[in-house]
Amino acid sequence: MNAPALPVIRLKSDRTPGHPWIWSAQVVKPADRLPPGSVVDVEDAKGRFVGRGFWNGHARVALRLLTTRPDERIDDGWIAARLARAVELRRELLRLDEVSDAWRVVHSEGDGLSGLVVDRYANHLVVEYFAAGMWRFRETIHAELLRHFPGASLYWFAEQHVQRQESFDVRSNEAPAAVDVHEHGLAFHAAPGLGHKTGFFADQRENRRGFAALARGRRVLDLCCNAGGFAVHAMKAGALEATGVDADAAILEVARENARMNGVTARFEQGDVFEWLRAAIERGETWDAVVLDPPKLTRDRNQVINALKKYFAMNRTALDVLAPGGILLTCSCTGLVGEADFLEMIRRVALNAGRDIQVLDVAGAGPDHPVASNVPENRYLKAVFCRVA
Repeated sequence: MNAPALPVIRLKSDRTPGHPWIWSAQVVKPADRLPPGSVVDVEDAKGRFVGRGFWNGHARVALRLLTTRPDERIDDGWIAARLARAVELRRELLRLDEVSDAWRVVHSEGDGLSGLVVDRYANHLVVEYFAAGMWRFRETIHAELLRHFPGASLYWFAEQHVQRQESFDVRSNEAPAAVDVHEHGLAFHAAPGLGHKTGFFADQRENRRGFAALARGRRVLDLCCNAGGFAVHAMKAGALEATGVDADAAILEVARENARMNGVTARFEQGDVFEWLRAAIERGETWDAVVLDPPKLTRDRNQVINALKKYFAMNRTALDVLAPGGILLTCSCTGLVGEADFLEMIRRVALNAGRDIQVLDVAGAGPDHPVASNVPENRYLKAVFCRVA
């Protein structure tokens, strides 16, 4: 039997969008009210089929295109197939189980599942919803995840600002207990589902290892260290010493435990990064390798310039404690800050400081965070490895 016809949303333009996100200003408002997250067909201004996806008249992103194939239905079977493809990428092609038991299972548009992120922490799966449409398929999503990860616990949530923007209500279940996860032979403490306090960021997995190799035989300073992943990796790889700094006293306790778990010694101190660095500069202290990995600075496009100013200030101050010939790994997880703008910020820092900066590599999140070619915004993490004269 033929499936019932879907509601149609018409675009104001006859040009192909070229991006799965279509803003509310780009569409003709439908005469009938459709529930947030409804599956709809999308046509251009001339009535030609553009694609099929989620509609949400309450959100700034009014349409999330999921397919451009007119013969492809968006149903439970489609969701299951996309999830299976995402798991296959990680397990069969990337063979991540040989490296770690903490990795991203689903990376939203990067896996063709706009509005859904799933992270694995050992035997726990954390499911984050960004779209009302994905939330409507939650029973299928949860069942399929348990099919691929038998015996795993599930914790699901959506941030409050997302629920307001997308007009859906998520009642989270109880977050699982803290767990130990592993990567490249090291162990780390993680508390799945507790946002910034997870104590573990799988997206930096390969960068932690890369920095550790460069830091061998050097004194390391890990700024905005969170749970001390860079410092611990560096000490295990043969760094002379490591100091971590973070404003969050609670996460520093996790960092100290991570050092103990891996049999290394590192010092972790609480403090505002700027104040801590100024005090270190006054004491005349320097380090041979510095990593700077601050949290996301903005979600507002209107605040990108201010975010870049903050990145400039942090990096410029960090250079004052980096010895000549030192290694700098500077990171940004602010998705709205593009790679080109971040590199331009580094150029201006070098000019202002009168230091020569050699960019050795521009990395990002690991391959378990794939980026759709038409959604550069998914490449949120920038990790720039430098040598500073």
